[in-house]
Amino acid sequence: MSHLSDGPEPEKEHPPHGAHGRPLSGPERWTGFKQSPFFPATVLVLILAAAAALFAGSYTYSMANPTPHHIPTGVTGEHDAARRSAFVGAMEKALDAQLDLKVYDSPRAARDALDAQKIYAVFDVRDNGARVRLDVSGASGVTVAQVFAEAAPPVSKATGIPVTVKDVNPLQGGDPRGLTIFYITLAAVIIGFVGAIQLSVHARGLNPAERIAFTIAYALLGGFAVAAVADWGLGAVDLPFVESWLILALTMFTCGMVFTMFNTFFHRWAMIPTWGLLVLLGNPASGGAVAPPLLPTFIGRLGQWLPPGASYNAQHTAVYFQGNQHAFPFLVLAGWSLVSCALFWFWRHRHPGGRGTGPLHAAPV
Repeated sequence: MSHLSDGPEPEKEHPPHGAHGRPLSGPERWTGFKQSPFFPATVLVLILAAAAALFAGSYTYSMANPTPHHIPTGVTGEHDAARRSAFVGAMEKALDAQLDLKVYDSPRAARDALDAQKIYAVFDVRDNGARVRLDVSGASGVTVAQVFAEAAPPVSKATGIPVTVKDVNPLQGGDPRGLTIFYITLAAVIIGFVGAIQLSVHARGLNPAERIAFTIAYALLGGFAVAAVADWGLGAVDLPFVESWLILALTMFTCGMVFTMFNTFFHRWAMIPTWGLLVLLGNPASGGAVAPPLLPTFIGRLGQWLPPGASYNAQHTAVYFQGNQHAFPFLVLAGWSLVSCALFWFWRHRHPGGRGTGPLHAAPV
């Protein structure tokens, strides 16, 4: 008698055979991993963790505990050498810093040096050293003015020399901590390179000249918007509008071209050197949140040569020291812009953008 089958018999599994059946070797697994989306994702996890640590470390090291180092200070008036030395020594001890003293023939000459930002304070010694007037400049650096003002009373008590403190160049009422200029500079720096990133993502087909032109366009419009919000919108600071607008626009263009330059050479990893140069190093070293004499010496000097520091210096002088503008910060910004544009233009064939040519090696960001 035949038995009815409940269905087709399952196929018998055959052991794997051939090249596709053998276990993958270590090198083959590594090659497969590198070609998968998990590899760049893993790299980004590690980079972001390192960036978080560096970000916190950079800003904490530079700004969490401002400490005076070498502070350029003017001395004027009639003075007894012994009493002046005693007063200066006590002040240096109270500040835990060395005062770089510069002697001026008159209070007017010292004030001119203060307005030119060559010095941060003036000791006007009077009555043959019997009393001292300490002139500080909050606009030169509110943190420096603060440490001088806090040190003066105990120094006066220790030396027996009466000290009068006066802020001869105070900050504007809407900017009592002097941070508005730092914030608008920070906005110009970040939007400057973020704009270039977005052009690389959403307008990848732009040719080199077109990319530079659109960078100029968003820099001009963005700089105007930042200045208008800070001045007209919020009234935080009274800007010399056209000058401040153009400084912000030059800053945004410079930072945008810095990213474009790095994108030419590093492609999708261009954000790493851009962030390191402009944010991790440039912003805390700019002198905007903490005045340069209170920064670590090397960082304070280096910051003036980077776009954020140059931009802050130009903007700070335009707002608080009109008539004493310096060429140096503009030369720094122009230098970074020209070098970035030149390298991008010369090696434009390497940039992962433009029309008529395929991307090289990687995505644009």
